Amino acid sequence: MLNGKTVLIVDDEPAISQLLTVILGSHGYSTRVAATGQQALECSTSNIDLILLDMVLPDCDGINICQQLKANSQTKDIPIIVISGNQNKSDRIKSLYLGAEDFLSKPFEPEELFARMDVVLRRSHHHDEDSEENTKQQEQTMSELQRIIDEESVNVRFQPIYFLKPMRLLGLEMLSRPQTTSTMLNPEVFFKAALKHGVYYEVEMIGWRKALKIASENFAGQEKLFLNCEPHLVESDKFKTVKKTFSGFGMSSNEVFLEITERSAVIAFDIFYERLREYRQEGFKIAVDDLGAGYSSLESIIEIRPEAIKLDKHIVNGVHNDSYKNSIVKLFVAFCRENGIICVAEGIETKKDFDALIELGVDAGQGYYLCRPTDTLDLAALHSLYL
Repeated sequence: MLNGKTVLIVDDEPAISQLLTVILGSHGYSTRVAATGQQALECSTSNIDLILLDMVLPDCDGINICQQLKANSQTKDIPIIVISGNQNKSDRIKSLYLGAEDFLSKPFEPEELFARMDVVLRRSHHHDEDSEENTKQQEQTMSELQRIIDEESVNVRFQPIYFLKPMRLLGLEMLSRPQTTSTMLNPEVFFKAALKHGVYYEVEMIGWRKALKIASENFAGQEKLFLNCEPHLVESDKFKTVKKTFSGFGMSSNEVFLEITERSAVIAFDIFYERLREYRQEGFKIAVDDLGAGYSSLESIIEIRPEAIKLDKHIVNGVHNDSYKNSIVKLFVAFCRENGIICVAEGIETKKDFDALIELGVDAGQGYYLCRPTDTLDLAALHSLYL
C-alpha cells in the first residue's frame, strides 16, 4: 500500500466525506475535503496526490471539473478517480476520455476503493519518473501551437460536395491544415493537441476566418459552406464572437452548415443543446459528421435534429459489395428522406461505390472520386464539372 499520500475528497455530502476521511485516515492517508467544484479547483493546486471526484456537485458537473483539472498545467498530472452513483456507461466513457485514471460506481466496498487507489498511485509513481521528458515534449507542443496561432500558420482547402442525382454542386467543406514540420502536420494530431492545451477555439477560428474571406469573395449565394465544429466550441460562451466574425465578412449564416465533429465528447448536454439552438436561431444549419464512428448515436441525432448527416467513410468504402453496409445506408437514407434531412456520403473513392450510393438513394457525396480538395476556389469550374 502506498500510504503517506494526500487525497482530496470532492463530495457535497458531509456524511460521505467524513466516512471517507475516517476510512482513508485508518490506512495512512491524509485527506482534504472540497464540497463544490470551485473548492476542488482551488484545493487541488498544491500537495495533492490523488483526487476522489464525485460526479454530481452543487455548482457544476464533476465531468466538467475533471476536464478543467486535466487542462490545467498545474493539476493535469494529479490522478483522478471519478465516483458516481449513476450506472450510465456514457459517464464512465466520458470521464476516462477526459483523462480520469479510473471510475468507481456507488455503492462500493472500501477494499475495492483501496485496491483502485493503490493501482492508480503506482501508475502515477512510474509516470513521475518520465515526467521531465513528458514536460519537455508538452512544452515543445505548446510552443509550436502558440507559433501557429501568432503567425496564423493555417492553410485552408475546400472539398466540393455534390448532389448525386442530378449532379450539381451543393457546397464545399473547409479543411484546415497547419503549416508545421512537427507531428501536428497530421490535422487529427493538431486539433487534439489544441483541445488538450486549451487553444482549440484560437486555431479553429484562424481557418474559419480565412475560409470566410475566400467564401465571401467567391460565393454566388447558392453554395453552402461546411465548417467543422467541435462540441467544445458549441458548449463555450463564444456564440456572440462567432456571430460577429461572420457578420464582419458579410457572410450570411444561412449559407453555413456547422459540422459537429467528434474529436471530443459532449460534456454538458443541456448546455450543448441550448447553445446549439442559439446557432440555429441565427440561421446556421447543423450537420452531424462521421455518422457510424466515434460518439455519434441515434440519441444525439434525435436531440440535434440536423439538417444534414454525413455517413462515415468506413461505411461508404466498399458499400457496393457489402450487404451489411448496404443495409445501414438504406436505413439512414430512409430516415433522412422521411425527416427532410440531406444524407451525404463521405469518402467516395471508386465508381462502383459511387454507382451503388446513387442506387441506394443517397442525396449527396464527397470524395476523391468526385473531386479532390482544392487550394484555389474556382466555383465556375466546380459547377461545370458534371454538367
